[in-house]
Amino acid sequence: MAITPTIDALIEKNPKLRGGRPIIAGTGTQVRTVAGLYKLGLIAEEIATQLPHLNLAQIYAALTYYHLHTAEIEADIEADSEENLKRLSNNS
Repeated sequence: MAITPTIDALIEKNPKLRGGRPIIAGTGTQVRTVAGLYKLGLIAEEIATQLPHLNLAQIYAALTYYHLHTAEIEADIEADSEENLKRLSNNS
């Protein structure tokens, strides 16, 4: 009998990887990266052309995680944006 991966196996959170942010298993790609492209209006197939190292199952898993944990991902995106603004203002 073949082992079939589940959605739980496609997304991982490891404190030693990407600061514990959720990533697509086996890649360094963060869920928030996929969510950001989705929020720009791209559909899964278009995201696949932007991130060709990911397959559609991985993209849909990231989108599913995003929709199940929207507050977590949005807070992460916001915190990162604020940190980038601080860095930019300190470099001026």
